[in-house]
Amino acid sequence: MSSGSHTKFYLDKQNGKWAGVCAGIADYTGLDVTLVRMGFVIGTILGSGMLLLAYFIIAWMAPRKPVELYEESPERKKFWQGVRRSPRTTARDVRSRLRQIDRRLADTEAYLTSSHGRLAREIEQLR
Repeated sequence: MSSGSHTKFYLDKQNGKWAGVCAGIADYTGLDVTLVRMGFVIGTILGSGMLLLAYFIIAWMAPRKPVELYEESPERKKFWQGVRRSPRTTARDVRSRLRQIDRRLADTEAYLTSSHGRLAREIEQLR
């Protein structure tokens, strides 16, 4: 699945109560769906119903969430929510993790190729 499909807004019909707009907003932002629904109700009351009109327009125009995205692991879902919120921060975090992995791999390689008596003999015997 392409990164474009992970960063788009979708209606979440599977977790939605009515048209899936609030569940889609919650999924897109990483907020709790109950908070989104409460905010929608309060916004509708205070906004003299304009938010209800926006809800219907979103429900009509937004695409449904693809089935493949429902099967994602929670870690992967959280990663893509981070990408949507702050792509630069997420890219920086990924680069940092890759640097740490590279550093650990280099340390392991240095340890294995150094002249640690017994370990070096065992490696030589394996060759």
